[in-house]
Amino acid sequence: MIPYHRVTGPEDAPVLVLSNSLGATLKMWDPQARALARKFRLVRYDTRGHGRSDTPPGPYSIDDAGRDVLDLLDHLQVERAHFAGLSLGGMTGIWLGINAPERVDRLVLLCTSPKMGPADLWIDRAKTVRENGTEAIVDGTFERWFTADYRAGHDLTPWREMFVGVDDEGYASCCGIIEKMDQTDGLPHVKAPTLVIAGAQDPATPPDDHGAVIAGAIPHARLEVVDPGAHLLNVERPDVVTDLIREHLS
Repeated sequence: MIPYHRVTGPEDAPVLVLSNSLGATLKMWDPQARALARKFRLVRYDTRGHGRSDTPPGPYSIDDAGRDVLDLLDHLQVERAHFAGLSLGGMTGIWLGINAPERVDRLVLLCTSPKMGPADLWIDRAKTVRENGTEAIVDGTFERWFTADYRAGHDLTPWREMFVGVDDEGYASCCGIIEKMDQTDGLPHVKAPTLVIAGAQDPATPPDDHGAVIAGAIPHARLEVVDPGAHLLNVERPDVVTDLIREHLS
């Protein structure tokens, strides 16, 4: 499957692929896009079931999410690229680092995890969305995505519209990816130079339980904890995240 994608930046620049969170689209990278496209051939795409990408019949696995990226790289005739992903996007990045090391130059893994249980949580969330739509979970999601101070001081309407616009079945099927995923044993096999970025106040993937585990298992990986910051860290702390990505890829 070729995901819907948008390409910007100089044609002769190194390619950087950005991968979105569960419940987001390529729009989530708007805070980084202009700055990163000055130095990179920037490829943003919508994960299957999200945005303008297709929603194939489920169930989905992390293999499907990873192979979609390989299909996209083949479609764009890109042999090797940098890859940065947040949450589900970061899980896709881990898969690529383990299973397609020849296609990945450097990795940035944001607010993500190699294994994110319990399975029942994802089964229940998928059931809720199939029965009542993403509107039923948007408020709870935003409590994880943004710190209380950020929610109090910013207009979240554009992000709410993005979230509730995601296809219900696509969202639910992607919950199934996380429900079944366990990439822990593969982490030591990642060869790409890796930066792990975590939010100090992220309740979905707390740094000590997730980011530190990834950075401790991938050879020579580095962990940066951004404080304050919750799960959708690139939106809450855009300049810090942009600078960390540029520094790691330069």
